[in-house]
Amino acid sequence: MSVLLSDVVSGSAVGLRGRLWRLSASELCAAAVSASAEILRLEAVRVAVVDELSLRPDDQVIASRGVGCWLAANTMLQVRDGKKIAALGAALRPFPAVAARFDVGDCSFDHAVLIVAFCESPPKGMPDEALPRCIDLLLAAASGVEATTTKVRNVIATLERVFESDEIPPAEDIDRNELRIASTLNGRVVVRGDFDALTGEMLLSALSNLTMPTPAPDGTPDSRSAAKRTADGFTELIRRYLDCAKTGTDGGQRPHVNVHINARDLAEHRGCAAQSSDSGDDGSLEPADLDVGHMSWLGPLSVSQTRLLGCDCFLSTVLLDDHGAPLDAKPGKRLVSAEQRVALIARDKGCAFPGCTCVPAWTDAHHIRHWANGGPTVMSNLVLLCRSHHRLMHRKSRFVGKWEIRIGVDNKPWFIPPPSIDPRQHPRPANTTFKT
Repeated sequence: MSVLLSDVVSGSAVGLRGRLWRLSASELCAAAVSASAEILRLEAVRVAVVDELSLRPDDQVIASRGVGCWLAANTMLQVRDGKKIAALGAALRPFPAVAARFDVGDCSFDHAVLIVAFCESPPKGMPDEALPRCIDLLLAAASGVEATTTKVRNVIATLERVFESDEIPPAEDIDRNELRIASTLNGRVVVRGDFDALTGEMLLSALSNLTMPTPAPDGTPDSRSAAKRTADGFTELIRRYLDCAKTGTDGGQRPHVNVHINARDLAEHRGCAAQSSDSGDDGSLEPADLDVGHMSWLGPLSVSQTRLLGCDCFLSTVLLDDHGAPLDAKPGKRLVSAEQRVALIARDKGCAFPGCTCVPAWTDAHHIRHWANGGPTVMSNLVLLCRSHHRLMHRKSRFVGKWEIRIGVDNKPWFIPPPSIDPRQHPRPANTTFKT
């Protein structure tokens, strides 16, 4: 602790603000930085002490049903926070490199949780010998004043891309989505949800313009809190939806979600890093090559999900120089026009996958040969698929059976199953029966 910070915090808490008043602005900045560094160090001390206590509990800890509950009972912490502290201490034991950086205050609590979670459940395609290098990359992203949660998540997402597997990243797993709406005793409504990154991106994009501070006509600043502005914006979003009564059309435009990615990375179809060109001569990973899609609100999005969105979207191409500065930009272009979609509905009558009964309104226009790889946006290269079967077509053949789609002599799509389903791989006709 610096001499300045020691002088500030010495004495009774009652006179704290009085002592701060005597400091200059530069001294206040130094004190704030010193206090933050000390908080990080003390937080690491608490995690280490609690973890050691969990290994050598006394009677009062045992009686409290665990060290996390004991900590909450004897401090102002909530039980869930006490359990998080205990859980991080236990999780750090197998990863001394992460623990060492956390102990000296070079890594925050939340970032340490993210890193050990990655180490405990690494991508299935990652060899064991790659873990130390991955830890180095994650610690580099989590260290220093420029470290942010988005930065750490971006490195995690890029590592998941390098060591691609068929496992869906937690941030993109729609099966985890939840929305709970309940009324309270006083007649109000409580809303609580947990959504994947793409759904969250759509929600934040829709609310963006509705939640901005709005000054009064006389110029008085908006006095509403951020939470109140968000609530008002959400109310307005629902009102506009009900007023317009538009529930989506077959040829309607997709939600305005902006995803940025290098064209090279979008076009490439990479496998495991062990066989990838991303590795150096010594097999190490090059951080400069770890590129994924990026959303304006929620940060990283896997290449697989970005390619999935790219099948039916507006495409804006921006040329960049060697330093990443824009050179030129082309206006948005709809890859699948409304006329083409009408024709696809007439041909496929909904999801064309054999046996699927999904109606046209719930389908995407899928490029049989991906447009990023030169596939044209023509009827002979398009097929309607529901989101579930669309995801299936974008999975990597190295990890799951790969279905193929071909346009037959009848100008209709035919599906060729993987050998695991049909060893002889007999083509199956599209499901063009009437959908209800």
